[in-house]
Amino acid sequence: MSETANLIPPGAPELATPVPSPCVSLCKMDDDRLYCIGCMRTIPEIIAWSKADDDYKRGVWAEIRRREQLIDFDDE
Repeated sequence: MSETANLIPPGAPELATPVPSPCVSLCKMDDDRLYCIGCMRTIPEIIAWSKADDDYKRGVWAEIRRREQLIDFDDE
């Protein structure tokens, strides 16, 4: 692996190895209990995270990015 392989574009932690957790220590489920308002993961995603491989974690990050596009944060 080259030295530049770990240079991650700002705002793209999902490309890092190992993949970092999206947790921001603001643990609060939304009103519908679909996902955490802080990290935007579902409860099953949060539970699975610690034992998951990087492919799974990147998939969760992709879902987080999709969720970010669907939420109107002004209504929170």
